Amino acid sequence: MMIYTRQQATEAATAAASERDTIQANLLDLDGGFGKQLLAGAQLSGASKQRWDTASAALAALWEIFNTYTTVVDQAVALAGGRLGQRELAEISGLLTGPSVTIARAGSARRDIADPGFDKVTMATARARMRDAFTAVTDVTSAAEQRWNEQAGRLDAVASRLAGLNPASDQEFAAEAGVVRSELDRLRAALNADPIGADLSAADRLNDRCQALAQRAASLAALRTGAAGQIAAIRALADSCRAARADASAAYQRATAKIVAVPPVPVAADPAPRLAELDALLAAGRWDRLRSELDLLERELTAVVSQFHETERTLVSLLSQRDELRGLLGAYKAKAARLGAAEDGTLAGLYEKARALLWTAPCDLTAASAAVTSYQQAVLTIGAR
Repeated sequence: MMIYTRQQATEAATAAASERDTIQANLLDLDGGFGKQLLAGAQLSGASKQRWDTASAALAALWEIFNTYTTVVDQAVALAGGRLGQRELAEISGLLTGPSVTIARAGSARRDIADPGFDKVTMATARARMRDAFTAVTDVTSAAEQRWNEQAGRLDAVASRLAGLNPASDQEFAAEAGVVRSELDRLRAALNADPIGADLSAADRLNDRCQALAQRAASLAALRTGAAGQIAAIRALADSCRAARADASAAYQRATAKIVAVPPVPVAADPAPRLAELDALLAAGRWDRLRSELDLLERELTAVVSQFHETERTLVSLLSQRDELRGLLGAYKAKAARLGAAEDGTLAGLYEKARALLWTAPCDLTAASAAVTSYQQAVLTIGAR
């Protein structure tokens, strides 16, 4: 073992005291930190209990090593502050570089009868063991603190949204708000018992649920102030639906007299009973149900109006197709005359067939279209020759 000089002994003792003070400050900071207080002061469960049981044992052992380590440092500092003879220099050197720190060994059922139950290690080894234990403990406390802060922030956002709601005006809404509040309390209790194992996704889902509830609350508030106007708008939409059905029916009557196999007018239920129910819901103040019924009726009536309009356009288009085919037939008859083929017997037969189909009521558009195409091709063939 190297023996320090007087200057080396003084410097080494001062450095050891400074390092000891740094270690102590970090230990006190860990002991008073939020993460450690959070874990040490709660009835833990799950992953937090498993990890803290191990970490707390490591923390207790860490303090035991530190206390013994401090005793050795104090001895070295006291010797360095006095007369430094060879004996004192050798003792300081042994304390600071030799196996001077007593560390209790974990008990074992198979411990030898002569085993003293402790190890003598150097200051460097003691610091290494304290560093390993400190890292293990701070990993656990930091994980608990970080996860607790993340989850608590999410739950606080839910609580803030809930506080801004007024569910008293609607029973269904109040029941949903009560479910959200109960889930919030459950997640808070779970967070306190097991911060490391906190399910952040559950808090996010609850936050989304509460946000949707807040949107419903705003929608209900708007509905209460404008319910009469919205019901009037639905009644106007129902009138538009009846008018669109009448237009489609009229187009059907015109088309079915002139065209074969026209599409029927869609069948739609009479909205009158449901319109009457809206008035009953308004009178009873069942706002959530009224909002749902208004939204549903608006979607259904809008879809039916669109179907009636589409049917009317289709029926009108069929009549237009017949007129277009008549015009096309006449144009190709004129072309045949210019080609000097007006008296061609085959061509005349094709023309008469197409004309008979187009001027027969009701007209078979499929057959008429095929007949016009045949006549058109025959005229084009003569033109090519």
